[in-house]
Amino acid sequence: MTHHHTRRRFLSISAAAIAVSGTGQHASPDVARWRGIALGAKCSLELVGVEASVAAPIFAAVQAELERLEGIFSLYRRNSEISRLNRVGHLEFPSPDLLAVLSTCDHMHAATGGAFDPTVQPLFAIWARAIAEGRTPSTAEVSTARALVGWDGTTFDTGSVELARPGAALTLNGIAQGYITDRIAEVLRKQGLQNVLIDMGEISARGHASGGVPWRAGIADPGGTILKRISLSGRALATSAPKGTTLDKSGRIGHIFDPRSGGQASAASIISVSASRAEVADGLSTALCVLPGDKHGELMQAFPGARVELNL
Repeated sequence: MTHHHTRRRFLSISAAAIAVSGTGQHASPDVARWRGIALGAKCSLELVGVEASVAAPIFAAVQAELERLEGIFSLYRRNSEISRLNRVGHLEFPSPDLLAVLSTCDHMHAATGGAFDPTVQPLFAIWARAIAEGRTPSTAEVSTARALVGWDGTTFDTGSVELARPGAALTLNGIAQGYITDRIAEVLRKQGLQNVLIDMGEISARGHASGGVPWRAGIADPGGTILKRISLSGRALATSAPKGTTLDKSGRIGHIFDPRSGGQASAASIISVSASRAEVADGLSTALCVLPGDKHGELMQAFPGARVELNL
């Protein structure tokens, strides 16, 4: 199937007019840069004060970690943990990474009153399939998919993950990019790096940019117009938009669905959230697209330190 605007790209990065271009590894006198792919989306790193010879093994470690994490979270890899779980409804001996994300999902689901629910995947799948066939799904199809949605049917521990409803499936696309961002940040922290900028679909920054200036993140609309710029250090930033990825050529059918109603998310057109962890910012930005505005404040209180940076 084809997804138009295949990945939300509402975060643009600027730091002292430095631009990242091309692919692979790049270096200037005081900045080492890398570009690659994570979960099908472009990603990049900037390491300040690191020479190319020092950066090469660091970037290799990052690529190895990305490969490992894709083997857990990618819906497009047949043998990933989540694909195997979705195929048969259970998974034995899940990785600590998968259990960590499922635990965060559990907390997020409770805090949002069900607005954040990874079991929404059957709804997404039925819409994507119908659009690929040039039609909209029937009421009966949506109803059938909706009956498979429900986090209460998901159980997990170190021994297994179980999906109680036959045909149920998970998507962690509303939180996995953030988790991966945090894991890469940890890889770099263990290398002793103090001034880094990470873009793995969500952005995480530590320290400062070249020349000691702050890292700056620009939040852009789908057309690329910068709506707001913020300084970022020791924090992560995630942006979600229901129409950021669309399933149809006309751009009417977005990729975020309300798991409670089965309809499309419509509470906001763009939501940006910052937090100390990218995983939290990612999950919150997804949930806030679904929750009505009068519920946003209550949700944010459940995650101290997280902030809504933009809500349109």
